[in-house]
Amino acid sequence: MVIRTLFSLLLFIIASPAFALTQVQATVDRNPVAEGEYFVLDIVADDDLNAGALDTSVLLDDFIVGRTSVGRSTKMINFDTTRETRWQVLLSPKSTGTVIIPAFNINNVSSTPIALKVLPTGASADELDNVFIKVETNATEAYVGQLITYKVKLYLAVELQRGVLSAPAVEGAQIKQIGEDKDGSEILDGRRFRVIERTYGIIADLPGELVINGASFSGDVLVEAPRRGGMFGFNESRPMQTEAEREVIQINSTPASYQGKWLVSDIAMLKETWPDDVSEFEVGSPITRTISLIASNTDDTSLPDIDIPLAEGLKAYPEKPVRQTFVRDNQVVSQYSLTTAIVPTKPGTYTLPEIRVPWWNPHLKKQQYATLPERTIEVIGSSAATTDIPAADSFSPASNQEYWPLIAAVFALLWLITLVLWRRAVAASYSYNPQHDIHSKADAPRKTATTGLNAIMHACDKNDSSAAITAVQAYFSERLGQPMTLSQISALSTPLAQAIHKLQADKYSRQPQAMDKKSLMDAILAYKEQPQAYKKPLIADLNP
Repeated sequence: MVIRTLFSLLLFIIASPAFALTQVQATVDRNPVAEGEYFVLDIVADDDLNAGALDTSVLLDDFIVGRTSVGRSTKMINFDTTRETRWQVLLSPKSTGTVIIPAFNINNVSSTPIALKVLPTGASADELDNVFIKVETNATEAYVGQLITYKVKLYLAVELQRGVLSAPAVEGAQIKQIGEDKDGSEILDGRRFRVIERTYGIIADLPGELVINGASFSGDVLVEAPRRGGMFGFNESRPMQTEAEREVIQINSTPASYQGKWLVSDIAMLKETWPDDVSEFEVGSPITRTISLIASNTDDTSLPDIDIPLAEGLKAYPEKPVRQTFVRDNQVVSQYSLTTAIVPTKPGTYTLPEIRVPWWNPHLKKQQYATLPERTIEVIGSSAATTDIPAADSFSPASNQEYWPLIAAVFALLWLITLVLWRRAVAASYSYNPQHDIHSKADAPRKTATTGLNAIMHACDKNDSSAAITAVQAYFSERLGQPMTLSQISALSTPLAQAIHKLQADKYSRQPQAMDKKSLMDAILAYKEQPQAYKKPLIADLNP
């Protein structure tokens, strides 16, 4: 009983007349037309109506009214039902000139009147405006370096077979396409056109008059061939060519009162991305900071580079800036983004200074600034055993020439100590062990370990911190029989943690520093593996 009731309710909801007429749209299949030529008037209502709801008697004064056909359709998509009633009326104008197709009123909802252009009998198809171009620019006056948006709309009332839309020709300016082409439709004078829209950006290099020779289209379209006594017409391919009108824009020079790198924009702003969830930072831990300059109605190549001054005790490692231009809400927007890793080298309180980028407002005709306020950070000592990252200018050849002999002697002494330790390590690796005599392949790991030490020393001699890090990882991975990360190696001993931290600091330094090979080799050679109980392999249990 309950199921039957629910089913009846569902049928009632579906069958309920929940539709109401809200729109009546009238279009013609061509405009203009020739006198005596038949064309089709389409009238569409968004509801299921009777055929007699449309009164075409208002057309009899100006047109010969031919056959009228009526069609209805119902569509349901995801329980969303739409209904439509369409009338197609065959008409032929009685006179030339501009004839008005009046509005049609159905149930108090009216269509839009159509101004129909009627040409004399025998007018050529080229006069019927099947293909034409309209252009729009965002300014009649601009500045040197200002982005001028040049929007091209190609209108097609016929089917396009092939064609090329060419950019406008401009001398003394840069021009490039912005964004992708858009494909849509518009109704002009009651006629539906396919519209292909493309946007160009033009930047003038010199003041004076900028002449823009309009964009052009050349291609083949399908048009209706003239009837030769038959009932049916046929389409034929025909070449078409059209060009937009020429535009002239006055270009002004840079104002003499402007200070800074020239940037002209409708609006410009600075944004910052910062790790908000951290209140204190540790020495040696990188802080990722991203600064973005966003400007409207300008090109990304016009955005200036951003300089970020830092106080002593902070080192910056900037990435390559990212520039991009895109269209958002019919506005051209450009963005410059700079990501920097800031590494504190000493604990303390630091202030990142304010950043100001000047720009010119062409509407207010004055200089303005995009600003980012200063920021204060607290840096504490690292929780792990660390070594201060040396400053980039800690060694200056010009100012420390008297210390070079002493430095050379110290390095020579360190080299001799390292060589003695290395020979002891090699001798120890080849010492006799009765258990290793059981298998002939037992010497292979020790030879590999010795090779790994040579690779580490070779990298240190070349002062190549990246190669040294790779060699240390390879050495311990081979020695311990499993892949080892730098964090795992640092956890093996405190000297290893300090040596690896120093290697990483050298790797990210802007200026290479002399590597502390002695400390690194001492830490490696001083490490002794912890004895582990023999574990029976799992495969032995599965296959006795």
